[in-house]
Order: sequence, then structure tokens, then C-alpha cells
Amino acid sequence: MSRIANIEIDDRNLPAPTPEIEQERKVAVFDLLEDNSFVLPSREDRAAPEGPYNLTLAIREKRLVFDIKTATKDPAAEFHLSLGPFRQVVKDYFQICESYFTAVKNLPPSQIETIDMARRGIHMEGSRILQERLEGKAEIDIDTARRLFTLICVLHFGG
Repeated sequence: MSRIANIEIDDRNLPAPTPEIEQERKVAVFDLLEDNSFVLPSREDRAAPEGPYNLTLAIREKRLVFDIKTATKDPAAEFHLSLGPFRQVVKDYFQICESYFTAVKNLPPSQIETIDMARRGIHMEGSRILQERLEGKAEIDIDTARRLFTLICVLHFGG
């Protein structure tokens, strides 16, 4: 059971998200819990605690925190990632999302599709960065990375 069974977003002390951001968050959490792959590797000759896992995502002291617990709430792992590698891609993602939401209201389908393709490309780049940053800490597939990247964007929005 190498998967995330529960996820919490620790967004205390962050501004309230916009309705669009809140919707993205709900969809990402739902999709993530429906289908994900999350493996903690063994460390220093000891096996990693078995899943399923409870994950809390937070930003603390300007770092992205993954706090992972077992199903019985025992600590499994915690890692802190620098937000630096995510800053530009998150900024680009929010800009293209803003353009997309505006386009949906005003532009023809062909132009909306072009903006949506660019949005998906930036989102995939953020997902690949996340996979790279988690290397050696946790193994995740690209779909799990995509959903987690969406949640990181939600945290960045307030952070």
C-alpha cells in the first residue's frame, strides 16, 4: 500500500484562496486520493514504514514541508524542500491560469485551447521539478506529481 490515503493542507496564516484556487485544490485532493503512488525508500539499512500514508503539506520558514505519517499516525518521514526551484514555475502557472480564466469568458475555443496547452505544459514542468526535488526522499509517478504540484501552487498562492 505505497500510497497517500489522506492529505491535509496546512494553510494556517495564509490568505483565503480565491474560489478558482479553492476549486483547483478540491479537485487535486479528490484526484490524488483516488489514484496515487507514493513510496518511501529504505534508509541506512532500515526499511521505510509501510503505507498507506497520511500527508500534511505546509510552508514553514519559507520551505515546503512534507510531513508523512503512517495509517496509525506514527511518524514515517518529514522533508523540507527549498521553495526556490518552484518560484518561477508557480508564478508562470498563475499567470497562464489567469489568462485562461479570462480567455474562457471572452475568446473563441481555438484561442482557449492554445492557452490551455501552454497551461498544461507549465504544469508538467512544475510536476517534473517536484519529482526531481523528491528524488531519494519519495518516489512518485507523474500523475501524483501533477496533483501534488497543484496543491503546492495553492500553498504558494498564500505563501
